[in-house]
Amino acid sequence: MSLLVDTSVWSLAFRRDAPADCPEVKALRVALEQGESVVCTGLILQELLQGFAGAKSRDRLLQHFSALPFISPDRTDHVEAAELRNHCRRKGVQMGTIDALIAQLCIRHDLILLSTDADFRHAARFCPLRNWGAK
Repeated sequence: MSLLVDTSVWSLAFRRDAPADCPEVKALRVALEQGESVVCTGLILQELLQGFAGAKSRDRLLQHFSALPFISPDRTDHVEAAELRNHCRRKGVQMGTIDALIAQLCIRHDLILLSTDADFRHAARFCPLRNWGAK
């Protein structure tokens, strides 16, 4: 199983006061401990860096993420993400620009999205996005 982990899960995982029973954080820890493929993209890294203050926190975060494979969108991903967002909107599901691009990257690279954001679950009803689900 290859995972793309959304900002929502990373944010919880890095919080000192994160709920101990969050199934998505548990799934991330298990995936990392078992050496499963966990990938990242620039948008998620940027969102995380914007939420941390101080050079020490920034450097520690960058060190953690340097070990993860990185995927980058190309022109086609941006076109497909726009189409995905428009399709979902016509079906009554609102999806932000960044979320549409994250969903498109998961679809293109055959990744399972690990997120706490319900918007992705709603979007998956109308596209081939695969969301992680607690077992």
